[in-house]
Amino acid sequence: MDTQQEHLEDIKQIRSLMERSSKFLTLSGFSGIFAGVAALIGVAAAYWHLNVAFTDKAFYQLAKTSIGKLNSDFYNFLLIDVSLVLVSSLVVSFIMTFKKAKQKKQPIWDATAKRLLINILIPLFAGAAYCLILLYHGLLAFIAPATLLFYGLALLNASKYTLDYVRYLGIGQMLIGLFAAYFIEYGLLFWALGFGVLHIVYGIVMYIKLEK
Repeated sequence: MDTQQEHLEDIKQIRSLMERSSKFLTLSGFSGIFAGVAALIGVAAAYWHLNVAFTDKAFYQLAKTSIGKLNSDFYNFLLIDVSLVLVSSLVVSFIMTFKKAKQKKQPIWDATAKRLLINILIPLFAGAAYCLILLYHGLLAFIAPATLLFYGLALLNASKYTLDYVRYLGIGQMLIGLFAAYFIEYGLLFWALGFGVLHIVYGIVMYIKLEK
């Protein structure tokens, strides 16, 4: 019986070593929570700056002036807003990942991390190019759903190199993106739901299951 138990422990250790060598496992739940909170703050700031209520439809109509030209103030603010949310989330994510990797004595940059980064960046770059094309053609209403869909695809594409929770987060983002494409008037609210609420839920689950 003791020999059988030892064999089971050996198998578990081998499986753990194989998983660590093929998957990036130092993601932090706190970074997901921070990203979600930052996104909610960013969306709230956008509503405040645009001076519209959360229930107002077609916020994207403010992207053009009364004579049909692009509203530079609208884009300048949204660019700064999105950049602050993105940069702060990436910085916190890197710090927390580095800290967790150091605690577990695991490398933060190896072949698995490279594969993870490549697989997440390809759909993101494709999505960014697609959103620029939408902007060029004046299809502003579809930018919010497109960002959610391509972000979800990026997470799904990269999930095979990291935790399964990332796959579920990606599927959730894609579903919200599809709803956002149908209820096209509420792009900012779906941004808040996808990039905000869903990230917070993902971060809390990660923390409870893996870090607490």
